[in-house]
Parts: sequence; structure tokens; C-alpha cells
Amino acid sequence: MRQLTVALVLAGVLAGLPGTTASAQLPVPTQPQRGTRADSAQAADTIPVPPFRVPPPISPLGAFGRSFLVPGWGQAVLGRRVTGAFFVFWEGLTLTMTLKASHQLNYLESVGDTARIRTKRQEVQDWAVLLAFNHVLAGAEAYVSSYLWDFPVELEERVLPGGRIGIGARIRY
Repeated sequence: MRQLTVALVLAGVLAGLPGTTASAQLPVPTQPQRGTRADSAQAADTIPVPPFRVPPPISPLGAFGRSFLVPGWGQAVLGRRVTGAFFVFWEGLTLTMTLKASHQLNYLESVGDTARIRTKRQEVQDWAVLLAFNHVLAGAEAYVSSYLWDFPVELEERVLPGGRIGIGARIRY
């Protein structure tokens, strides 16, 4: 056993000497660099073509993170003010109702009204779930909006036959 250990240590030392390489240390062959040729069509172009997709002002994960922390923040950066205002409104409503139900629960517990404590505790949990869901939904909406922020859609409304109003989308291509 001792001879095997000495042989393994000696093999390791010899493998580490300069000038000797193990098979795993062989350099990977690379293709030689070719000279870059000038594009022949480049000289004929007289009109600069804008890029097809304009990058969003914030990355999708950045938009998700902002709106997950503060609902409406990612939408505000992307220029979606109405959607952001809706998430801010819903955040305020659910936060207010969670705090209100929590204070009512504390009052019922201090008074000792055991008949209504269970239902009030359920109400606090319901509002807290809606509050958390608002954060997740705002983050997901900002994530998707960052990918689609320059999608060319125009909504328009028209009066349909019979006096009804219809809403349609026009997509340019």
C-alpha cells in the first residue's frame, strides 16, 4: 500500500514539472485568422437603415425587479403611465385594507371577541395575498412590456353598424 502511495505522489510530481504536459493540458487548435474583407454591398448603400429593434430603456429583468419591489416603477420607466398608475392605485388600496383589517383584528383580540377573530384573521390573510399578488403581477407585466415596448400597435375605435362601438388593433408591418 505504501509503495502505491509513493508511486502516485512521484507520478504527480513528474506530471507537474515544466516541459511535460498532461493530455488534458493540450492546447485546443484554433482556426487561423482570416483577413477581413470589405463588404462589397457597403459602398452601394446610400441610405442608412435604422436597426429593426430599438433596445428598451431597461432590461426585462431590471423592469421585473423594479416593479416587483415597487409596483408601477418598471412601467413608469417604460413609458406605460396608465398601467403603472393602476398598479400604484391597487398597491395603495390593498396595503390600506391590509392595515385596516390588521388593526381591527388587534382590537378584536384585545376585547376578546372570539366569535369574530377567525373571520377577521382570514380577511387579513386575503388582503395580504392580494398585496403580494400585485407585486408579482406588476413585475411580470413590466417584464413582458420591456420585450414588447416598441411593438407597433395602434388601437382605434369605430362605430359599427347598429350604433355599437368596436375597438380594434392596427399592426404595421
